[in-house]
Amino acid sequence: MAARAGSTGPLILWGAGTSRAIRAHWALAELGLDYESRPIQPRSGETKTPEYTALTARQKIPLLQDGDFTITESAAIIAYLSDTYATEETALVPRSPKQRAQCLEWCFFILSELDAASLYVIRRHRDLADIYGAAPEVCDAAAAYFGQQMRSVERALSGCPCYLVGGRFTAADILLSTCISWAVRYEVPVDVRVLAYNARMTSRPAYLKASDRNTPLVS
Repeated sequence: MAARAGSTGPLILWGAGTSRAIRAHWALAELGLDYESRPIQPRSGETKTPEYTALTARQKIPLLQDGDFTITESAAIIAYLSDTYATEETALVPRSPKQRAQCLEWCFFILSELDAASLYVIRRHRDLADIYGAAPEVCDAAAAYFGQQMRSVERALSGCPCYLVGGRFTAADILLSTCISWAVRYEVPVDVRVLAYNARMTSRPAYLKASDRNTPLVS
């Protein structure tokens, strides 16, 4: 396992069973970090306990504790772990200014356009229709928007590059892969080049470890 010099306590990751939670598990696995998993799930009541609400009033997962430091939001967790525990070679957010900017550009795009504006809209009005209301036309529009926004991904993957940034695996690949897998589960059409890319990402040993850790406990 990777060394954690100066740490004030154990790494604890709260959350399991979602596309956003697996991102944090995946980053921890890629960096070879030992951690405790608290596999709580959203909308189960587990995020609304006094203990968890004291950690985050947002009552969302995932959440990372590193000693007395706490951070939420999957992309922020990945960036923190990379900046704190990675070497220059293993960094999930590159340290060279131009590659770092490219990585962050992809991350912001994926989170805003593919995740929040597309896939989560479908989740809200299909999987969570009892809360937010069923809206098939909204879901269809969100799926179409996802396809439009994926054109930039398809262009980036033309010529079969392995990764999105600088010929190396980064946080952008974690975020994109989880969105692709999410889209496939929702039967949103995805280009064959994108599917091939995702097959490579999800065959990584760290992803397989993360997938196991992302499985909620069965009571």
